[in-house]
Amino acid sequence: MIEYNELLNLIDKAQKGDGDAKNLILEQNSPLIKSIVKRYRNKGTEYEDLYQLGAIGMTKAINNFDQSFGVKFSTYAVPMIAGEIKRFLRDDGSIKVSRSIKSQYVAVQKFINEYQKQHSTSPSPQEIASELQIDERDLMFVMEASKMPVSLYTEIEGEKSSNSSLLVDKIAIKDESDEFLSHLAIKDVIKSLNKQDKLIVGLRYFRDKTQSEVASMLKVSQVQISRLENKILNKIKNKLKN
Repeated sequence: MIEYNELLNLIDKAQKGDGDAKNLILEQNSPLIKSIVKRYRNKGTEYEDLYQLGAIGMTKAINNFDQSFGVKFSTYAVPMIAGEIKRFLRDDGSIKVSRSIKSQYVAVQKFINEYQKQHSTSPSPQEIASELQIDERDLMFVMEASKMPVSLYTEIEGEKSSNSSLLVDKIAIKDESDEFLSHLAIKDVIKSLNKQDKLIVGLRYFRDKTQSEVASMLKVSQVQISRLENKILNKIKNKLKN
């Protein structure tokens, strides 16, 4: 198994067009691809086809990975691999979210909300995984799987306050900012942001994370992420106007 620093070096080479480096990364990460692919078996698609989709997702992760995101490559690659497979299966009309995954996602959201009330901050992925007694990689899978078709009006069990306890109020809402951030001209502006701002933009608009998920990763409150995000978008808009 290659060392992480060597992996980063290979990624850099692959992004510059080194095909051998890219193939080596794919080979070394084959177990990761297989571990994700096996979750989607028995969906009417051949295993080899699913693996090829996973490899496409891994290739996209290689091409787009940026150390400034502040996450490990494997953590970044998991949702990219799963997303490629989910996209195909969703378009093919055969994918369904299992009841167990739905239940785990509801449990994750319940714990995050209770933790925020008690500590005025969000739990880290490690704390969530420890509380629910699941592997961190499985936690990432559960959070990503939640983006597949699920009723927006699923109630988060245990929340009976005056505030809404429906999933529709806990997920990201796409607005004009999504279209705004899709323009290629913004790339240069994003490069000029500081490390934290780049990370928030990357997680929210390129990895489709909700504010709660970003807050959990950065160990801050969702309110703080909302405020920071508004400041960042205003900063980007102002720079684009100049």
